[in-house]
Amino acid sequence: MSVVRAVRATLGLPRDTVARWIALTTVAAMLTSLALNGVVSLLGGVWARPPLTETGLMEKAAAVTRIIDSVPPAQRPGIASAASDKAFTSQWLPRHEDARMPPVDDPDFRSGGPLLRRLLDRPTAKIEAYEPTDWVPQLAESRYSLLIELRDQSWLLFSVPTRSWGLSELPRNLIILVLILSSTLLVALVATRHLATPLERFAKGARRFGVDFKAPPIAVEGPREIREAILAFNGMQAQIQHFLQDRTQMLAAISHDLRAPLTRMRLRGEFIEDPEQQSRLFRDVDEMQAMVNSALEFFRDDARLEQATAFDLAELLHTLVDDFKDAGIDVALDAPPRYVFVGRPIGIKRALVNLLDNAVKYGMEPGISLRALAGSVEIHVTDRGPGIAPEFQEKVFAPFFRIEGSRNKHTGGVGLGLPAARAIVLEHGGSLTLESPYGGGLEVKVVLPVSV
Repeated sequence: MSVVRAVRATLGLPRDTVARWIALTTVAAMLTSLALNGVVSLLGGVWARPPLTETGLMEKAAAVTRIIDSVPPAQRPGIASAASDKAFTSQWLPRHEDARMPPVDDPDFRSGGPLLRRLLDRPTAKIEAYEPTDWVPQLAESRYSLLIELRDQSWLLFSVPTRSWGLSELPRNLIILVLILSSTLLVALVATRHLATPLERFAKGARRFGVDFKAPPIAVEGPREIREAILAFNGMQAQIQHFLQDRTQMLAAISHDLRAPLTRMRLRGEFIEDPEQQSRLFRDVDEMQAMVNSALEFFRDDARLEQATAFDLAELLHTLVDDFKDAGIDVALDAPPRYVFVGRPIGIKRALVNLLDNAVKYGMEPGISLRALAGSVEIHVTDRGPGIAPEFQEKVFAPFFRIEGSRNKHTGGVGLGLPAARAIVLEHGGSLTLESPYGGGLEVKVVLPVSV
């Protein structure tokens, strides 16, 4: 290991990188495949014996045949008997009929005949081969047999004990291929899990920060590139958390500093003797107070710091409709009795209240519906008012933008309701769009993704 470390230090190679793991995965897969191929070859004589042409018996049979073919007939039986061993037995036969082979249509030894003829240096030598299945019905002497004709038309019989010579070349190659693929997949699975686990935790931490700004930093682990990405994300997360904390403190100070002079203006207005001027001043102060409160509420938005939790979204809609009914406003509702959703209930409620307030303020016959889809949930807020022209349907989401020129609190707010609602929906990973249905009015479509 010290040598490997010294080489790595000399070459300046990183210790743990994605590229290194890909290279190691490739090398490990190749070595595993070679090792399994070697094991298969070693065990081939036990459970996957190769064909007769791959066992070396052809060379032995050719050598014995050449020796017996070169001696007188009287010596051939003894030499054939002496050449027999555990692998095969050999027997010299004066005539072909003495072999008592089963009748077959084509006993030619196509797979090994050319090899034997080349070893015998006799291109026209007659060679016949028989398998145990050629004996019908199966007899006790069923065996592998090989007949080779000598130069004087006598025959040499080689017999192999009855056994299964195993699989043919195609099945054996398929088995080896399956083992190689299996080993490669196993090594790749181990390597990818090493890479995927920190990536999954990274993604989980990023999603958690999307719904919980107080989420702790992500544990730094994995290859170098992933660790650097996690460190960069943790730095960004810390900066955002610091920014939110500073913004909260700043807005609290601004809220105090702005309300104090407005309160003094109202107190001083009490001493104005002209009732008309006093009324105008009070209206301006109230409007300024409403604008300050709305702006501070939009920019502070403590609901963004709310942690996500499972709650009954359908019940939330029923509660909102009941609240409007208590205020003397009927809102049509089309929703199931129960639908569990994971999100920030305070934020969702604030967004829906803003949308319903607009539907009540600018339209007639307000309504809200909930529909569950595959992977998402849709909420539609509708009204029968004048609607919004298509050229303004995107501009109204800009803060402080209002279609009408005045900022009178009796004709509308300060232009922060729709931007706040869309911001909350976007923070949930959803979308908020405006549509002008046929027949007039306005339809606000909210799509929220459902966590699986």
